[in-house]
Amino acid sequence: MTVLKEIPEKWFPVVLLPTQKKKNAGLGGGKSKKKRTEEERKVKANDREHNEKFQYASNCIMTSKYNILTFLPVNLFEQFQEVANTYFLFLLILQLIPQISSLSWFTTIVPLALVLSITAVKDATDDYFRHKSDNQVNNRQSQVLIRGSLQNEKWMNVKVGDIIKLENNQFVAADLLLLSSTEPHGLCYIETAELDGETNMKVRQSVSVTAELGDPNNLALFDGEVVCEPPNNKLDRFCGTLYWRDKKYPLTNQNMLLRGCVLRNTEACYGLVIFAGPDTKLMQNSGRTKFKRTSIDRLMNTLVLWIFGFLVCMGLILAVGNAVWEREVGSLFQSYLPWDPPVDNFMFSAFLSFWSYVIILNTVVPISLYVSVEVIRLGHSYFINWDRQMFCSRCNTAAEARTTTLNEELGQVEYIFSDKTGTLTQNIMSFNKCSINGQTFGEVMDTLGKQPKRLDFTPFNPLADPDFCFYDEKLLESVKVGDLHTHDFFRLLSLCHTVMSEEKSEGELVYKAQSPDEGALVTAARNFGFVFRSRTPGTITTTEMGRTVTYSLLAILDFNNIRKRMSVIVRNPEGRIRLYCKGADTVLLERLHPCNQELMTITSDHLNEYAADGLRTLALAYRDLSEDEWEAWSESQRCADKATDCREDRLAAAYDKIEQDMILLGATAIEDKLQEGVPETIALLSLANVKIWVLTGDKQETAVNIGYSCKMLTDEMTEVFIISGHTVQSVRQELRRARERMIELSRAKDGGKDGGMEGWAEASFTGKGLKDGQEGNGTTGGGSKQRHCSSFPSSPSSDMDNISGEFALIISGHSLAHALEADMEAEFVSTACACKAVICCRVTPLQKAQVVELIKKHKKAVTLAIGDGANDVSMIKSAHIGVGISGQEGIQAVLASDYSFAQFRFLQRLLLVHGRWSYLRMCRFLCYFFYKNFAFTMVHFWFGFFCGFSAQDVPDHRSLEYPKLYEPGQLNLLFNKKEFFICIAQGIYTSVVLFFVPYAVLSNATQINGVPLADYQTFAVTTATALVIVVSVQIALDTGFWTVFNHMFVWGSVGSYFTIMFALHSQTLFRIFPNQFRFIGSAHNTLLQPVVWLTIALATAICVVPVLAFRFLKLDLKPQLSDTVRYTQLVKQKRRKPAGRTIGGAWRGTGSVSEGRLGARGGSRRSGYAFSHQEGFGELITSGKNMRLSSLALANFASKHSSNWIETLRRKKNTHTPPSTSGECSPAPSNMSGMGPALSNSFSVLGGSQETPIEEETDTGIRLSSSSHPAALEPAEPRASAQVANPDSSASAAARTDSPGGWARSLETVQEALFGRRSFASASCSQSPPCNARETPTLSKAHA
Repeated sequence: MTVLKEIPEKWFPVVLLPTQKKKNAGLGGGKSKKKRTEEERKVKANDREHNEKFQYASNCIMTSKYNILTFLPVNLFEQFQEVANTYFLFLLILQLIPQISSLSWFTTIVPLALVLSITAVKDATDDYFRHKSDNQVNNRQSQVLIRGSLQNEKWMNVKVGDIIKLENNQFVAADLLLLSSTEPHGLCYIETAELDGETNMKVRQSVSVTAELGDPNNLALFDGEVVCEPPNNKLDRFCGTLYWRDKKYPLTNQNMLLRGCVLRNTEACYGLVIFAGPDTKLMQNSGRTKFKRTSIDRLMNTLVLWIFGFLVCMGLILAVGNAVWEREVGSLFQSYLPWDPPVDNFMFSAFLSFWSYVIILNTVVPISLYVSVEVIRLGHSYFINWDRQMFCSRCNTAAEARTTTLNEELGQVEYIFSDKTGTLTQNIMSFNKCSINGQTFGEVMDTLGKQPKRLDFTPFNPLADPDFCFYDEKLLESVKVGDLHTHDFFRLLSLCHTVMSEEKSEGELVYKAQSPDEGALVTAARNFGFVFRSRTPGTITTTEMGRTVTYSLLAILDFNNIRKRMSVIVRNPEGRIRLYCKGADTVLLERLHPCNQELMTITSDHLNEYAADGLRTLALAYRDLSEDEWEAWSESQRCADKATDCREDRLAAAYDKIEQDMILLGATAIEDKLQEGVPETIALLSLANVKIWVLTGDKQETAVNIGYSCKMLTDEMTEVFIISGHTVQSVRQELRRARERMIELSRAKDGGKDGGMEGWAEASFTGKGLKDGQEGNGTTGGGSKQRHCSSFPSSPSSDMDNISGEFALIISGHSLAHALEADMEAEFVSTACACKAVICCRVTPLQKAQVVELIKKHKKAVTLAIGDGANDVSMIKSAHIGVGISGQEGIQAVLASDYSFAQFRFLQRLLLVHGRWSYLRMCRFLCYFFYKNFAFTMVHFWFGFFCGFSAQDVPDHRSLEYPKLYEPGQLNLLFNKKEFFICIAQGIYTSVVLFFVPYAVLSNATQINGVPLADYQTFAVTTATALVIVVSVQIALDTGFWTVFNHMFVWGSVGSYFTIMFALHSQTLFRIFPNQFRFIGSAHNTLLQPVVWLTIALATAICVVPVLAFRFLKLDLKPQLSDTVRYTQLVKQKRRKPAGRTIGGAWRGTGSVSEGRLGARGGSRRSGYAFSHQEGFGELITSGKNMRLSSLALANFASKHSSNWIETLRRKKNTHTPPSTSGECSPAPSNMSGMGPALSNSFSVLGGSQETPIEEETDTGIRLSSSSHPAALEPAEPRASAQVANPDSSASAAARTDSPGGWARSLETVQEALFGRRSFASASCSQSPPCNARETPTLSKAHA
């Protein structure tokens, strides 16, 4: 069998780029060298001996860092990367030399061994769980075809070239070439949530020549050979060729089942293993486990080097002093103070003295510091694990700190990178609201604040889905009374879709939806009496109000991302032909008949409300067709379908021609249910100056819709930029235009508001909404804008640092690929980091990690990544802090994370409470520790000149109310080089006072009996006692919140000092160790002297009074926000007010995101369209390939329809050119320009209301103020969390925030303003009567 020589050359663009990225990312481990040289892969089916020649990787995966042999050397190597550990090892070596050591060696080796052991045990435990997870995956069972029969094999024993059998709901074991399936035509359905986060099903099809090899006996004889590209990380691309029986067949990604996918709605299938283990695309996108260290650790390494240099300087000074003293004075005492051998001259004595002082003065950085740090971190980890407010009772899952080394880093986070599906959302779609003929349904009002009763559909409809939730009885009544518009509305939902139905028993329907959106819509129609029962390639059978109706399916006008709509043409039993269409309001409303103008205005208002509530909207319309119209269009559609050139454009033009002059029925609003508390959490973190980026594999519309739902994006934002270029140049231009627009709006806002804002309003009006139609040529805002923007610099400038206004950036995956290139990094970072929110759509797992690495590289900021699936693992590993959510996508993210919990909302407590507290405590501890140690050590330094040179905070709920308290950690204000030097200076000052004050007083003092006090031991006891008292008073001043444990350890340590000191000077120890404890009774005699206590008091006062004075003046003249919050807290504890009044409001359904909306929208118009559907299913249905029909029926039907839908889909995937009406495609009608916007270089803006929002009218009445902290004192009451879930609790919150003296206005005032306004808005909505736009034009104008 020959292989074409040009095949590897064609794959160079596919191979080289991923290989280079793997090299940069460090993927592949020790086998990277082999992978870089692999130009193509050859796999022969059922021939292990042949495939073993190429030494392909096995299917065994390994995510752990160590094994039994490598653990000790590798772990010690990692630990000794810490400068402190190397420093203490060096000290230990010095202490082993008796000539220079005055301290025992065990004083260093014991704590050093303890630190190394604790860290090693922790690392070993973490790696043990990785091994356990790997073993669990590697030991999964798979059915492998071996010697003609299926045998159970562990995943780790699966080899390249094996044929394995997969059954429904099983994970795919390796990257497989689909050979055959139990479904017709070799189809199978998969879920790729582990790869890209998408939960909608995708279809794969085997090569036609292998589709009939469904029997194991036939597959055992299959000996085809696959020649394909080498391993790479491209999830959406595969290129290869199958050679079998002297023929070759092209292979694409549509023929592949990737590891991590789940087989759905398919009884069984067979696949040939192409890539296994580390070569699979899933593992190629997984980052390597990295050694993470905090910024404080890195700073400590630097400080330890500086301190060691300072220690060397002190040693040199004292060594020089020793040399001078030994030469000038010491020689006079040789008779009774001889040099110890081998010292024979003063220079050698100085040399030994230098090393002796290095040992004696090493307490400036004692090893006890690192022991204490590890103990503190361990305690903080347990605080996180024990936090009951981070426990999810529904999942029975507690928060877990899976590492103890990153706790203080939680208090310094500036960027959060979040997955969407399963992290922000629940993967659940629900039919929430709808608009039918100008009347909105779904928003239930209840003035008493009680939860409305869920509708029971069973008496009305025995085929209803018992899990369906809806609360508005008016809609059900409208169906029951036979309203024609309502019936047509649900009839459309039951007919216009690609859902497959399976009836397991009478009345027990199971829908197999390609997207969760369609499943929710068809289920809604089912419950309201229009039940989709079954379909064939030419019919759709429904049950309408208990009556079975069969429609003839004439055509499906399939959905795609350009059309943003789908239609069906059906003939009812009476012979009437009708087109039903559903799609984005931005494209469907412009295709309506002019008579719909009034109804369209009302429906647009409803769509505005739904979009503001973060719901996913679709507009619905229909058109009646005559027989002649249908026949003429059908003929044109057949000609377009058979065209050999511009087939897709011709079909799109034909579709657009029939989808005109439609009659509007209404609109649907589906809620992509968010995790509980997501909007509130994002709003709170935003107030804490944390920037949140969403990195998702979902399509743009879906991601943007969720952005509005969770309040990352708001209609009050100045502007939202969309980057969607397909080339490097177009992406660069769009990024530059975005920056120029930011600078322009910022200058207009800061300077001439009137003129500037008018120009901006005019320019941005045409770009409002998520319209992709604008070309990337700078014409979005009109010609004047183009001329104005040209005056701005084209490269990132310092102006970006002073941007004012709220901006957001949305970038697609193909644009992001260009933005991540080396010469584009600065452009992208400069633009994105000036935005409040960034959403990256259609990104691969590796791109997620690259975005995180980019911010780490350019911004030097602490990053946190949070996700719940295997596609988030590389991002979690790349960030400084990785958080895993134990969700619906498995536990891979949890196993790779540093912290884990059950819901996204716990992130606010992890950062704002535990993170802030950990950072605060660690910084205070380090400052105090360095101060104490320098005060202690420098006393030894001063003594060297006289001895001959011989050598709490605010409580947790306040942290959540005042997110600005989090900013000191982001700015690293509490422990940095400046704070370090302040502590050192204070320590040196304290050491000077503690040495020279006792020295000056005791040098001429006498006891009561006249005996001089100027002896060595009295001086030592006095100085040591003063030191203990001073540092104890200092830690008492640093303590913000006293508990019994504080008192026990602070004052207990003072008591322990006196106990130990008296014991060391006791007769008992002298009798046991007479040579070591010779100063009997010295402590007792010294502390009986009044002059000693006066000396201690004087030294303490001189040390402490300046600190007290400085802190008092700082608190009075320049208080920090935490000081202000503590003050207001104390005042509120003294003055409590009774609870406020009860406030009622609208109840919008369980978990409805609409509760977060305040007031009405401004004049902006934004589409809430989002539909996670995929192209190709319409042709799949009409071809009959996914249906089980008799061979005769299929033969009759196949002659009428195209049989190559996969090829159609592939051609659409491979082209990036938008539909055109010129050139070779001249037969396309001229009105094709209205069919939808172009894909390439689209640059549009949305947001930026043209009118003043209602929120701004009362803004001055809501904002809290302070004389010293006007911005920071504003408590966190984000708009997303302004609903009244419990009136009593809200009233008590109002009482808590009351404070006198102008510090803050009462929260009750805020609530009155907010909820009073909202109640009015809700009331006005509820009082609007149902209307028919065609019958009541006056009312429709009022709505408009």
